[in-house]
Parts: sequence; structure tokens; C-alpha cells
Amino acid sequence: QVQLVESGGGLVQAGGSLRLSCAASGSIFLITAMNWYRQAPGKQRELVAIILDGGTTNYADSVKGRFTISRDSAKNTVFLQMNNLKPEDTAVYYCRIQSPLRDFWGQGMQVTVSP
Repeated sequence: QVQLVESGGGLVQAGGSLRLSCAASGSIFLITAMNWYRQAPGKQRELVAIILDGGTTNYADSVKGRFTISRDSAKNTVFLQMNNLKPEDTAVYYCRIQSPLRDFWGQGMQVTVSP
């Protein structure tokens, strides 16, 4: 059973940076997309960034220019570099890896940005 293991979350001051990582514990056949989502208290889960199998990326408007999604395809790992963090970025962040057979989700990790 493949699991996604997330790391890199934590507490940071506004203006700071964090780098999130999400690694699959085994091989995933035919990855079509790798994503980062977040869910703030009292809000719906939202897509933050996506990288498609061809390398195309897309971002939520709220993070454009501050966050960068990247991957290490050989290691089935996806990263999210978050710069110039704001208090409104505070949320639980989840990674998601998509394949034709199933979706894989990470367990979620807290990112807290203090004013």
C-alpha cells in the first residue's frame, strides 16, 4: 500500500519561507498530476498548486509569485516552496498524487504563519 509522507510544515513569521515535501513510499504507475491543497479553519479545501505530467504548472491566484511547485519524478516526490508567507496562508496542507487507477493523499500537515 503506497502512502504519501509529508514534511516541512511548521510555524514561521510573516515574510518567511517554508519548503514542503511529499514523498510516495513506493512506485506509482503513470502519475498524471501532483498537487498541493490546503484547508484553513472553517473553509473548504482549496487547490494551491498543480504540476502535470508534462511539467505544466498552475497556481491559485492568492499564491502566484510566492509559491513554486516542483517535483522529483524519479523519487515520486513533489515539493512546494513557499516564500513571503502571509498569515492568511495558515492552513493544513495536503499533497495529492493522481494516477489513472487511483488518487493518493497525504495525511496533512499544519503550516502556521504568525503576524
